[in-house]
Amino acid sequence: MTNHFSMKFATKAIHAGIEPDPSTGAVMTPIFQTSTYVQEAPGKHKGFEYARTQNPTRSALEKNLAALENGCDAVCFSSGLAAQDAVIKLFASGDEILAVNDLYGGSYRQMVRVWGQWGLKSRFIDMYNPENLEREIGPDTKLIWVETPTNPMLNIVDIAAICEIAKKHGVMVCVDNTFASPYLQNPLDLGADIVLHSATKYIGGHSDVVHGCLIVKDPELAQRLHFIQNASGAIPGPQDCFLVLRGIKTLHLRVQRACENAEAVAHFLAAHPKVSKVYWPGFESHPNHEVAKRQMRMFGAMVSFDLKDNSVENAVRILSGTHLFSLAESLGGVESLVGHPASMTHASIPREERLKVGLTDSLIRLSVGVEDADDLIADLAKAL
Repeated sequence: MTNHFSMKFATKAIHAGIEPDPSTGAVMTPIFQTSTYVQEAPGKHKGFEYARTQNPTRSALEKNLAALENGCDAVCFSSGLAAQDAVIKLFASGDEILAVNDLYGGSYRQMVRVWGQWGLKSRFIDMYNPENLEREIGPDTKLIWVETPTNPMLNIVDIAAICEIAKKHGVMVCVDNTFASPYLQNPLDLGADIVLHSATKYIGGHSDVVHGCLIVKDPELAQRLHFIQNASGAIPGPQDCFLVLRGIKTLHLRVQRACENAEAVAHFLAAHPKVSKVYWPGFESHPNHEVAKRQMRMFGAMVSFDLKDNSVENAVRILSGTHLFSLAESLGGVESLVGHPASMTHASIPREERLKVGLTDSLIRLSVGVEDADDLIADLAKAL
């Protein structure tokens, strides 16, 4: 097969790491629903010993994901948070994580409430001006945790600038690339050490699987993460891996259409008399619009907005008043979703912390899908 580095993204999505099944010629990678494998003699096998350690369906997916992010290897997990858990297990009590101050509530909860009790320190800082990071890095800092675009304020962090500072201090950088997907942004190319995805979202893309993955460019780091994957056991099943492989084949088509729809929705909301502010990196008025333009191929399909009256009651009316935008957790599926971060995805973050980054009680977050943009706008117009 052609080296995946020479392929364009759409070709990689469909072909990288994928070979027809040698026993049947099946085009789709089979679901190897097995827990163990027969060995010819003790220690003599065909590369597969036990399904927690290796599974052919998972291996094909890991090769494909590595190609999409221009990495040397990928490591798959049962969820995005299981992938994050594996990254944190690279470190020890007393080590410090510096994380962006506007991040997914589940990431915050795991860092503070789970790993905090084991002596890992987490601090949440403003990274939108990279110089802030330079001031905050200390002797115990071992990991920089970046999310960009952020959830749910759609802030943009300059990945290349952050990685340059981190490298100077010998600190590792992990970028949660869930909101952008590999189609829009490739952090390893910008200097990151690890890329994380909740593949539940855009990579899977059909709201039918929970999955997480890490992609790296250093083989030694890949080995360490595979060790943690096997030792801790938070692996995805082969059916999950099959569904993610299936989703990836249309990743570029889905994300492009969703981004086009989000642009139309964002402009509609910005012109609406009841809306005070729209958060979307594609606006020239966005504080880091130029950074987004430089490091992303399009501006993403997530849009958040606030109402002029800041009324929680009216926000609830809108959340309950849409038809095509389903009120639900998650994002990145083909269908459009609407959510209320303060009570849903970010409820685990204390209110005073949420308010510091602008996450009000009335903020509404949209995951714009691939339906017809005119229908989506009409649905929001009716609810508003």
